[in-house]
Amino acid sequence: MEDVVDAASSEPNLRVVMVPSPGHGHLIPFVELSKRLLLRHNFSITIIVPDNGSGMIPQRQLLQTLPPTVSPLYLPPVSLSDVPSDANVITRVTLTMIRSLPAIHDALIQLQHDNGSRVVAAVADFLSADALQVASQLQIPPYVFYTCSAFHLTLGLKAPELHWTHPEEFRDSSEPLKLPGCVPFPNADLPDSYLDKKDAYKWMLHVHERISADAAGIMINSFMELESEIFKALTEERSRTGFGPAVYPIGPVPRLESDEDLVKLSNESIECLKWLDKQPESSVLFISFGSGGKQSQAQFDELAHGLAMSGKRFIWVIKPPGNNIVEVTDSIVPSSFLPKGFLEKTKRVGLVIPGWAPQIRILNHGSTGGFMSHCGWNSSLESITNGVPVLAYPNQAEQRMNAVVWAEDAKVALRIDESIGKDGIVGREEIAGYVTAVLDGEEGKLLRRKVKELKAAANTAIGNDGSSTKSLDQVANLWKNQNHP
Repeated sequence: MEDVVDAASSEPNLRVVMVPSPGHGHLIPFVELSKRLLLRHNFSITIIVPDNGSGMIPQRQLLQTLPPTVSPLYLPPVSLSDVPSDANVITRVTLTMIRSLPAIHDALIQLQHDNGSRVVAAVADFLSADALQVASQLQIPPYVFYTCSAFHLTLGLKAPELHWTHPEEFRDSSEPLKLPGCVPFPNADLPDSYLDKKDAYKWMLHVHERISADAAGIMINSFMELESEIFKALTEERSRTGFGPAVYPIGPVPRLESDEDLVKLSNESIECLKWLDKQPESSVLFISFGSGGKQSQAQFDELAHGLAMSGKRFIWVIKPPGNNIVEVTDSIVPSSFLPKGFLEKTKRVGLVIPGWAPQIRILNHGSTGGFMSHCGWNSSLESITNGVPVLAYPNQAEQRMNAVVWAEDAKVALRIDESIGKDGIVGREEIAGYVTAVLDGEEGKLLRRKVKELKAAANTAIGNDGSSTKSLDQVANLWKNQNHP
């Protein structure tokens, strides 16, 4: 348990305003950071919640669990009816935030005029970077909470320079990309938005230019012991140029098992935990691809057949294949889109859970031996902080970059090689081989040993005297003293 620093002497009327970008996955780390700031520094928190009209059920459920001093402020929905349905998610998210700026401006003024509190900082997601200038105009110190890796941040901050030194599209370059402090990586592992210089790429340039120009500081959901060379390079670059915001590694900012106690568990989730209790240690593969995970029907079928072929124990949080984000509802019927006979064939070794499962409880259970994941940064951090190796299966956004961090740099993941399959589809034999390697193979044993070391380092970083805790204290004291770099 963290000690509370300066809670008694901290003014109880100091308010921090959070501005996450839309989506449940973007909201979770802001909620966890809010709770940490409340516990450790006694700030009051307001979370401004944007609405792109795609459904808010998971967000509202999450925000209802918060203590009274962390309060949501819901913005009116914005229309994206003029945006093509196949537009990149970066384009849709960034446009949502830009179209929400007038409402964000009004919300900040409303909070400033609240006589019961004083707004000392506005903290925006990197895709909400346009809100930084709004905060600055209102004389509210603007900060970023960067919920991706320092690797991804370095790419973003270097992107304007790379734009001129690499006039061709990145997907057409055969030379590995080398960024300061980072392992070299092939251009194919760049985020989708960087692969060609279309709308999403232009938005990424835009938000990182805004961060460089407008942010007083960048808090990042990573820790020094994980990405030490990158943090060193970022600090040296700022010292050399005298330009840009200071970077504060404050992670990991994980969800806690106790958070899930506040959410009513479904019958499937309760049965899943009971089932786990009966399984041998490190014998179960947990499979989840996040709220926005997408797979073709062909790849989905191969994954199912591969799991059955492996004969290994598994828990699969399942959503219909395709490219659409699915709300968590009772309407998901796995038998309607799983291969015929799959449920019967695997009923002795596997569980299929529609929509949502208590991920932290599952990852923290001794029977869980691996996590097949899309490699979203938050999910991967949750796996690492619970000592579970990752079977990396990235498929969009920055997930391939994250897989590079975990598999090649930190050595706590085995990455599924999509190039071995026909037409980009990894076959069932290969899937079965990867599953067996993680749960039973020598490689899996090495991964488990390495991930336990990294778990210990992460716990140290967020302990009372850890590097990330000290970084967060540094930022909080700047807010209290209104003394900014």
